[in-house]
Amino acid sequence: MKFTFAEKKMDSSEDLRAYATKKISKLDRFFKTEADAFVTFSLERGRFRAEITIHNNGTYYRASELTSDMYASVDSGVAAIERQIRRNKTRLEKRLREGSLEKDSFSVAPYVQAADEPDDEFKIVRNKRFSIKPMSAEEAILQMNLLGHEFFVFRNMDADDAIAVVYKRRQGGYGLICDDGLDED
Repeated sequence: MKFTFAEKKMDSSEDLRAYATKKISKLDRFFKTEADAFVTFSLERGRFRAEITIHNNGTYYRASELTSDMYASVDSGVAAIERQIRRNKTRLEKRLREGSLEKDSFSVAPYVQAADEPDDEFKIVRNKRFSIKPMSAEEAILQMNLLGHEFFVFRNMDADDAIAVVYKRRQGGYGLICDDGLDED
């Protein structure tokens, strides 16, 4: 497993990094290929937050824990990710096409997050690039829930790999927005 560490408003010790590496490395047994782990340590109002994101073959697992001890935050984050993996691994293997956990075929598309400005000026405050993977709507909903996001962009393999978006509805349930493939000139 490859590790990337970051700190916000604090400096982490080598002991803390070694502890986090040891704990998170235990999750490596769930993956067939090498995974990437991104760990962010931060200090918020006198409490310690550990954010752990693991990326493996297009699937992201994320946990963020806030406690009074950074070591406890790491432990809680690892436990939360392990629960996510155990809960969703069998569902992924049953529902998805064969070999989806091993393959890694992506295309790249831009993602832009814009801030709402009261003076009608559009200011892009962050650019993000990510891979868009062909998948079913059910897999996209699962991926969205794993990330903890409100929406997820993907290529809908049930609609000839058209760009699609799944989102959480305020009334409950999920919505799907998909390109109909018709060119309007």
